[in-house]
Amino acid sequence: MVVSSTSLSETGKSINSCRAGIPVIDLSRPMQKALLIQACREFGFFKVINHGIPTKFIEKLEDEAVRFFNLSQTEKEKAGHPFGYGNKRIGPSGDVGWIEYLLFSTSQQNVSGRCTTYLPGSFKKLVDAYLKEVKMFACDILELMAEGLELESKDALSKMLKNEKNDSFFRINHYPTCPNLLNKAQCGQNMIGFGEHTDPQIISVLRSNNTSGLQISGKDGSWISVPSDSNSFFINVGDTLQVLTNGRFKSVKHRVLADSRDSRLSMIYFAGPPLSEKIAAIGSIMEDGEESLYKEFTWCEYKLSAFKSKLADNRLQMFERITSAASH
Repeated sequence: MVVSSTSLSETGKSINSCRAGIPVIDLSRPMQKALLIQACREFGFFKVINHGIPTKFIEKLEDEAVRFFNLSQTEKEKAGHPFGYGNKRIGPSGDVGWIEYLLFSTSQQNVSGRCTTYLPGSFKKLVDAYLKEVKMFACDILELMAEGLELESKDALSKMLKNEKNDSFFRINHYPTCPNLLNKAQCGQNMIGFGEHTDPQIISVLRSNNTSGLQISGKDGSWISVPSDSNSFFINVGDTLQVLTNGRFKSVKHRVLADSRDSRLSMIYFAGPPLSEKIAAIGSIMEDGEESLYKEFTWCEYKLSAFKSKLADNRLQMFERITSAASH
């Protein structure tokens, strides 16, 4: 991975040129570090090309997932809970979507639960191979961020993910075609596949097939459609990274819309810190006199809080520091 700094004027020009679209980070080219930092500041989201991850086994994993989702409902539900197969219900707080999914914990003690014992061995091997590659990729991205932020150490962010107790998850989402989508009386203007939300983790690494549907929220609150690209990865800034950077990076709100013609398959790696990790603004990032925007909390505390919330809630709000002057 070849990277180097670039001037702010160069960065601003490059980001400004794609304001109507999505920032693109090309890992085969120099001067990407500053572009990445500005993309995190302005969008909280970017596309990565020339990432070096072979697509062959990714496509095989996708094929295995499609075969699974084509099974009968009875067969799919054998994959079990809390990890494994889910259908329409998103979380415990009543949120629903036009979606079915497979959810895996990536920790060694949980990955071999009821879900993976039901899945074919070939499926499990492909999941393991994919997770190995995508975890290294996520660490590379976090180290690129650390360098761009001029943190004291290159692994200031990635060390949480490299910790064997990291609390990361892998999810394969399937959005079936919605035949009633054109019937506005039944489905409305937009049929929601996965409702608007931010991801609570550090970053999310997304790969999808060639079906559109993903949208991110712009600064003005409008929804920006993300063009499909099965050869690239997309990175979301999560709530945890927003806190660690004291608001410099923005956790992006996003959603997925259903499609009346094509089904969508996406694979997301949620890079989470260890449960006991204390989450607070990194000291070396703070300027003189700068105050922390958030109270310190552990990842476990934040995760439990997020688990109780609705999908669209601002989960960070209850951890914000509010001065008495600001509250009047």
